[in-house]
Amino acid sequence: MAKQSMTVLQSAIKAIIEKDTELLEGAIKFMAETIMEVEVDQLVGAQRYERSEERDNYRNGYRDRKWDTRGGTISLKIPKLRSGSYFPSILEPRRRSEQALRAAILEAYVHGVSTRKVEDLVQAVAT
Repeated sequence: MAKQSMTVLQSAIKAIIEKDTELLEGAIKFMAETIMEVEVDQLVGAQRYERSEERDNYRNGYRDRKWDTRGGTISLKIPKLRSGSYFPSILEPRRRSEQALRAAILEAYVHGVSTRKVEDLVQAVAT
């Protein structure tokens, strides 16, 4: 069993070293969209499909946006709100958040963090 884990770790490191763009693009897209969902949940006052007394707004679909990163161009789906607007904090101009996001993704991948635990990581990054 330990030998198999080492093989997975070695293949992860190899993918990172060889700059496996497909792996990085998918991971960056997942993390960015999860961060946006958490931010919108906080802004609206309720999670998706949740009925809540504290709800201030409602979701109204998504808009597409291209995000140029060193990992490649990523197509993001940015949540829209029924009233008002939302612009993700990770896309703020002149902000170098991509490096921190990439480092968090790579470290989570190398350490074998499950997708269930990624949400806790994303919430920590989003706040």
